[in-house]
Amino acid sequence: MKTPFTNLPFEEYQGIARILFHLLSQYPDAQLIRDFIDNDVPATWPAFAGDTGSREANRVGREALSHFLQQWDDSQLTELQLDYGQLFFGPGEPRAVPQGSVYLGEEQLLNDRSTVALMDFYKVHGVELKLPNHQPVDHIGFFFAVLDSTLGRLAQERGNTELKQFVQLLLGKHLLPWSGRCLELAAEHAQTEFYFGVALLAEDFLTQLSEDFSVVVTPARLFR
Repeated sequence: MKTPFTNLPFEEYQGIARILFHLLSQYPDAQLIRDFIDNDVPATWPAFAGDTGSREANRVGREALSHFLQQWDDSQLTELQLDYGQLFFGPGEPRAVPQGSVYLGEEQLLNDRSTVALMDFYKVHGVELKLPNHQPVDHIGFFFAVLDSTLGRLAQERGNTELKQFVQLLLGKHLLPWSGRCLELAAEHAQTEFYFGVALLAEDFLTQLSEDFSVVVTPARLFR
């Protein structure tokens, strides 16, 4: 039986969204990895079993993350940062470009029409992003920052249908049409088990949210 919406673990979901925001929007540092080790993140990351079944991406992602952390030492930091850069930042074009407009626009440009549509959506709903860097608002990491704050509010306002509808539209219209391809590319091109695992776990989390919020994904043609 599916968990009633008002009984969902919004606090737990908020924590996951916050972690993914930090992992996908900025370069890693040694303290981040030590925090992951100290808090045994792979063991405490939810398996999302039960109603949704046992998903392979979740298991493989947690195992990859666990193996990476077990053999970590600070001398690997440069390698990890290089992996983040080649996936999401540069130099050169990232292997898994983190901005949605590159997937949704035929010319594959930053700040294209889908970005403007997202900005308009945020304006209508009073969302103000305090961006950690000068990236377009449709950066995949920033979506998790918005989910972080929204899920936190839902933890306090479980019956708020407007917040539920906001998440449904955020995911169904602005993120899920392209995020699966971005995370697929990230998993394919990751040079470390860390970002391979992160990509799989991020996709699995979005799958869970889509199910819990009964999201209808807007069909979209992808250009990469």
